Amino acid sequence: MKYQVPRGTQDILPGEVEKWQMLEERIRQFCHVYDYDEIRTPIFEHTNVFKRGNDASDMVNKEMYTFQLENSSTSLTLRPEMTAGVVRSFVEHKLFGEPDLPAKLYYVGPMCRHERPQKGRQRIFHQFGVEVIGVKNPLLDVECIALGWSFINSLGLKDLKVLINTLGDDESRNAYREALKEHFKDHIDSMCGDCKRRYEQNPLRILDCKVDRDCEAMKSVPRMKDYLNEESQAYFKQVLEGLDALGIPYEIDDTLVRGLDYYTHTVFEVVSENKEMGAQSTVFAGGRYDGLVEYFEGPQMSGIGWAMGIERLIIACEAEGITLGEKAELDAYVLTLSADVGLYALSAATMLRANGYRCECDYQNRSLKAQYRTVDRKKAKVVVIIGEDEAAQGSVTIKRISDKLQKTVALDDMITEIDRLFEAEEAHECNCEPGNCTCGKHHE
Repeated sequence: MKYQVPRGTQDILPGEVEKWQMLEERIRQFCHVYDYDEIRTPIFEHTNVFKRGNDASDMVNKEMYTFQLENSSTSLTLRPEMTAGVVRSFVEHKLFGEPDLPAKLYYVGPMCRHERPQKGRQRIFHQFGVEVIGVKNPLLDVECIALGWSFINSLGLKDLKVLINTLGDDESRNAYREALKEHFKDHIDSMCGDCKRRYEQNPLRILDCKVDRDCEAMKSVPRMKDYLNEESQAYFKQVLEGLDALGIPYEIDDTLVRGLDYYTHTVFEVVSENKEMGAQSTVFAGGRYDGLVEYFEGPQMSGIGWAMGIERLIIACEAEGITLGEKAELDAYVLTLSADVGLYALSAATMLRANGYRCECDYQNRSLKAQYRTVDRKKAKVVVIIGEDEAAQGSVTIKRISDKLQKTVALDDMITEIDRLFEAEEAHECNCEPGNCTCGKHHE
C-alpha cells in the first residue's frame, strides 16, 4: 500500500511553511491595529449550525462533510466556513452583552469542503477572516473592506479589483425574488439541476450558476438595484461614499450575490485579474448578514464579515512575482572535530538557543568538510568550533563567516563574544574593500 495524503489535501513542508508563517504574523499585526480580537472555534459543529432551514447554497447541499455519532442521533459537520460558528459562539457566550459593541473578531484556520480539487481549491483549505457583530452601520462595512484591502496591498499585490453589490433588506430581496421567479419560469425546465433546485429554494442563487451563466435568460435578468427600497438604496450609497473617501477602487456588479444564503445588504468580492490565477480568482469575499444572530437565539443584531483563502493569497503573490517568507538562516552552527565532544557541543548549542540564537549542530559525526557544506547551505553567520582541546579547556573557537575572523574564548564567555560580533556586524557593515574602508562605518 502506498501511503499518501488524501485527495484534495496537501502537506505544507519546510521551505513553503515560512510563507504561511509570514502571512499569519502580518495578519495578527493588522488585526491588532484595527482592534480585532482573535477567536478560535471547534473544527466541527452540530450540523444545524450550518444547515439552516431551506438553505439553497451549494456548500450546504453538496459540499459538507457530515457524520453521525455511533449509537446517537447527534449529527456533526466539519466546518465548511467560520461565520456560522463565530455567530454561534457570540450568542452562546453572550458577547452581545459586552458594553463596547460591536464585537470585532478575526480567525485563522482550516475549513473542509467536499468538492472537486483544483488549483486554489482544496478539500482542506485555510482562511483568514473577520466578523464584526452587534452594530449595523455602513461605515463598519467600509472599515471591514478596508482592513482586507489594506492587508493585501501591504503584500504588494496590484492586479486586484473590488466587486460590490447590495442585496438590500428583507423587503427588497423578497420583491427581487418574485421578479426572478417570474423571469425564469419559462426557462427553468431547460436549465441545470442545481438551478431547478435554487428556483424553489432561493432564486437569487441562480445568478451564481456557472453552468447556465451564458444562457439567454441570464442576459436579460432583472437587476437588484431596480427593486431596492429607499432605505436599502441609502445604505448602499453610504457604503460607496465611504469607499470613495478611503480611496478604495470598486466596480458595482449587479449579478454578485455570493454563495451563502444569509447575506443581506452589502456583498463584495476582491478578485485578481492576473491570468495565472485561472478560474479561482477570488482572493477574499464576504458581506453583511441580518438574522443570523437571531437564528442562534440571540437578540436582533446585524453583522458583517469576510474570508480570505490563504492558499489563493499565496498563488496570487506568486503570480505577481512577490516573495513571501523564506526559510530563516542560521545564526550559529556548532561544528565538532571529534565524536567524543558531542555532549560538550550540545551544551554549547543549548546555551546559544537559550539566548535566542538560531543554532544547529552535527549528530552524524561527519567530516569537517561535510559540516562546512551544511554551514554554507544553512547560511550560518557564525561557526562555533569544538575539538578535544576546547572541550578539555572549557572553551570554544568562534569564527565569523563573513570575514573569517576567529577567536577562542571560554565557554562562559561565548554568548558575550557572539553578541559583540553580531552587534559589530550590524553597526559597522559596509561595502568597502577589507582593510580599505572609506565610508567610516567599518571599524573592525
